Amino acid sequence: MKIDKQAPIGVFDSGVGGLTVAREIMRNLPNEKIVYFGDTARVPYGTKSKATVLRYSRQIVRFLRTQEVKAIVVACNTATALALDDIEKELDIPIVGVVRPGARVAVETTRNKRIGVIGTEATINSHIYRTYIQNMDPEVSVFGKPCPLFVSLVEEGWIKDPITEAVARRYLAELQEKDIDTLILGCTHYPLLRSMVGRIMGEGVTLVNPAYETAQALKRLLREQGLTSDGTEDEEFPYRFFVSDAAEKFSRFATSILPYNVERTQQIDIEKY
Repeated sequence: MKIDKQAPIGVFDSGVGGLTVAREIMRNLPNEKIVYFGDTARVPYGTKSKATVLRYSRQIVRFLRTQEVKAIVVACNTATALALDDIEKELDIPIVGVVRPGARVAVETTRNKRIGVIGTEATINSHIYRTYIQNMDPEVSVFGKPCPLFVSLVEEGWIKDPITEAVARRYLAELQEKDIDTLILGCTHYPLLRSMVGRIMGEGVTLVNPAYETAQALKRLLREQGLTSDGTEDEEFPYRFFVSDAAEKFSRFATSILPYNVERTQQIDIEKY
């Protein structure tokens, strides 16, 4: 099958968190078009079973294929942890998850070989970061901490709220005792809390943002497969957004974190796919 290199990249997440990945793709691959899907009707994924997350992910991939995407980015740590391996076997186009790029950079960054990971319960309980990290360097100790309320607080827009800070301090206290020098923001919602988390953890802890690393991994993958867009097509709407619920709320949130105004988000019935 010949893949059209001018086709868009499909990006999906359980909600708005994957916009942090979309933002990095826009910054680092400015010639690429994006079709984004946020599963806002069924967020959060982090408390759901593997079977459910896999079913949701397959539906979303089927929808993205109708948009004729050339590659897919799973901009959700939970879906990467629970569904990526299965979906990869079913696809004939490239697919990238957010876990491996972040794990690699964390291993390169740590000096004392003590890495913390914060994420949803599903991501932490899957031990996917620990598996990747210890495959690269068996001497690294990995400390995971689920922070399930973070997703809801970010989706609510309470990014600088005192309640969010109180919750963050309670979650992070456990990791502060582990003498980590590197912390992976293991959920795509969490980079939106980056300054708060950094302040609580202190200057001695380097934060790893898998969203940025995923954009870099995508850039390498497209180059290797000869799929990099040359940006020759002058398209009026290079970025298209779809959700399963609450389109207006999504548009407002997306506009607040992306480098341009999101004027239109289309709601679709994802259960049809």
